[in-house]
Amino acid sequence: MAESKEIKTALVSVFHKDGLDELLAKLNQEGVKFLSTGGTQSFIEGLGYACQKVEEVTTYPSILGGRVKTLHPKVFGGILARRDNEGDREQMAEYDIPAIDLVIVDLYPFEQTVAGGASAEEIIEKIDIGGISLIRAGAKNFKDVVIVPSKAEYGVLLDILNKKGARTDIEDRKMLATRAFGVSSHYDTAIHNWFEKA
Repeated sequence: MAESKEIKTALVSVFHKDGLDELLAKLNQEGVKFLSTGGTQSFIEGLGYACQKVEEVTTYPSILGGRVKTLHPKVFGGILARRDNEGDREQMAEYDIPAIDLVIVDLYPFEQTVAGGASAEEIIEKIDIGGISLIRAGAKNFKDVVIVPSKAEYGVLLDILNKKGARTDIEDRKMLATRAFGVSSHYDTAIHNWFEKA
């Protein structure tokens, strides 16, 4: 069935690691390869799973104090490439872009940082750029990609994996994409509200 897709590679980039271990265990059991950065990569390896560094794919280190880690054509090309588009497939081969089938994100805690009375500078640094971009890219290409936009959805994907293995149907992916745009909308609204008052 063309609309059923197998998950082979997962990009994991999360702020909150709690609740992630059970999901990672199931993905690992299903033979899914992990790709990650920084603290998330250390967390995954700490659980005993192999994890490729995003830096190995992009050939760029994390730069500007961590402001730029995943923002790279090899990452976003791997998420946004249309698997049934011959031109996209040719460019993936030409530029050595790996297909990314699952994106798991948990954004910087902007609202909690504001509520905690942090300085304006600290609040600005908690505006997630890479994570929100990954969420939007994964959701846009829900035809081919599974997006988990916050820790609230870890259990949703785990239920799907327990029922179907490392496969999702178009309905699963669209449902998660809908939630993803809800997460990004809420997040941007919170940032907008803070800017209006700041």
